[in-house]
Amino acid sequence: MTAARYTISAMGAFVTAAVLAFGVATLAATQIEDRSVEAVDFALREQGLDWVTVTADGLQVRLDGTAPDEATRFRVVSLAGSIVDADRVIDRLDVTDPDSFVPPEYALEMLRNEDGISLIGLVPESPGSGAIVEAMPDLSGGAEVVDMIETAAYAEPETWADAVEFGLLALRTLPRSKVSVTAASVLVEAVSDSPEERADFVATLEAQAPDGIEVVLDISAPRPVITPFTLRFVRTGDTARFEACSADTQRTADRILAAAREAGLSGRGSCEIGLGMPSPRWAEAVQLALEAVSELGTATVTFSDADITLIAAEGYNRDDFDRIAGQLDAALPEVFSLHAVLPEASENNEPAGPPNVTATLSEDGTLDLRGRLPDERIEAAVLSFARARFGNENVRPATRRVEDLPTGWPVRVLAGLDALSRLNSGSVRIEPDIVTVSGQTGSLSAVSDISRLLSQQLGDSANFEIDVDYVEALDPAAAIPEPEECVERINAILDETKITFDPGSVEINEEAGAVLDRIAEVLPDCRHAAMEIGGHTDSQGRESMNLRLSQSRADAVLNGLMARNILIGNLTARGYGESQPIADNDTEDGRETNRRIEFRLIDPDEAASEVSEEGDDLSPPADMPQPTPRPDRPADEESE
Repeated sequence: MTAARYTISAMGAFVTAAVLAFGVATLAATQIEDRSVEAVDFALREQGLDWVTVTADGLQVRLDGTAPDEATRFRVVSLAGSIVDADRVIDRLDVTDPDSFVPPEYALEMLRNEDGISLIGLVPESPGSGAIVEAMPDLSGGAEVVDMIETAAYAEPETWADAVEFGLLALRTLPRSKVSVTAASVLVEAVSDSPEERADFVATLEAQAPDGIEVVLDISAPRPVITPFTLRFVRTGDTARFEACSADTQRTADRILAAAREAGLSGRGSCEIGLGMPSPRWAEAVQLALEAVSELGTATVTFSDADITLIAAEGYNRDDFDRIAGQLDAALPEVFSLHAVLPEASENNEPAGPPNVTATLSEDGTLDLRGRLPDERIEAAVLSFARARFGNENVRPATRRVEDLPTGWPVRVLAGLDALSRLNSGSVRIEPDIVTVSGQTGSLSAVSDISRLLSQQLGDSANFEIDVDYVEALDPAAAIPEPEECVERINAILDETKITFDPGSVEINEEAGAVLDRIAEVLPDCRHAAMEIGGHTDSQGRESMNLRLSQSRADAVLNGLMARNILIGNLTARGYGESQPIADNDTEDGRETNRRIEFRLIDPDEAASEVSEEGDDLSPPADMPQPTPRPDRPADEESE
């Protein structure tokens, strides 16, 4: 009995020990599995490979996920095998189909303002991309540069470098801008200080826009601030004119011009549109004043902000004048103030001989200054001002000092000289009751500028007359030739001396270089004209060879002009081969005439589409006659 009891106890102890051993083994295996998974997962995440899913199957470690390429898959498996026994690593990774992989789209955005420059985007991991950041210190002028550029190790698009180079040019040119660059396009958004500055920006960038890349220039020119906000309308009998006109919108300008036509204005007229209007009811006030001028017949009205001066003709009926002026004063919006002047009629026709100063500006820039000034100090100030405006050597004074001149006389003299400096030639006469400016100008805004200046300098009730003629020949902008004239000038040079090449050569020789020198003198004034350099050959030789030769020679002319520091953004080169003869190819003289370089005017869109592509494919455009076999022609013959 005792032996049996002992046997049962021994068997129980054995079973208990076995269970405990199994539990300990199971726990140990589970801990090994967890530690293996944790260790492998941690190592992969440390390397940025967090797309891998790590699980355990017994003592085996399974790797699941999709690798971007075979090299990355091998890297994952190797890294896991260095953490646990490589035999325990089960590779269940997939690899992305290389044919379906789409590389990232590179894009760069550059913002520049007074505070500095910000860079953001994804760019290729190439040496050229480093130039972007390297260029920033010079562009920022020491201001802060925020670099948020990321790189990717994929191939750089063919046009990326050209797009970035143009983007940096735009950023360098425009101090307040946002430039967005992709391989296919460059979008430039910027603000300029004036329409003239905007035109300069656009011309500079368009001239250097790269081929094959869409360039969009969104450069705004905010309306100028007009101060004081000025309008001056002069009517004499049945004729009337604006000497200055300001409006805040085109709608306001249209309303003012309509009222002016009712008051006798002939022609369309124009108003400068800008900021600074003293009242939303500006157009209403102007309309009321013009109606008063129309009723007076001969009169002048001047607005300087909200101050209005109405001057009638000398000798106008006092009662009628008071009635018209009173009605205008009562009808004007509250903010406006009217000063009405009716000059007293002279008691006799004898000249009273008032004090005056007369300054005459000759076409050669000489200024003759004569008249009365109050003392030596004022005389020195007036002469100093005149020499500053017209040149020290150009002023010929003949003034004399006279006491008891009208109050404010020096101010009137300086204002008159300042007005005269806006003209190419003319004169100004300063008298106690009126300042008269006459002459010629090459500026369309000169009359408006003079009117605004005199109104501001002489006061609200000042009386002045402006008789200034615009002469187009004096306008620098008008001197710019029309695109058609540009082509005519260049082809006139080519008619006189052709661009010739040595037989079978596409190199610019000395004789052709002299012709390019003359053409290069014309082109700086013709940057606004899109032109094509056409290369032509005679019919000797194979048509395909002639086509290639004509293209190469047209390219040589284009490159020759670029070597002469000519901006060639408005020029394209195209070879036509023998397809456009202008003479008979059966004679030597005719063939000589057909071997030529011609310039022609094209639309900008056409120019962009006709730029010859680099490489060997110089097949003619669809609209060009196609080569046809000619068995009577030697196979190895080539045109010169």
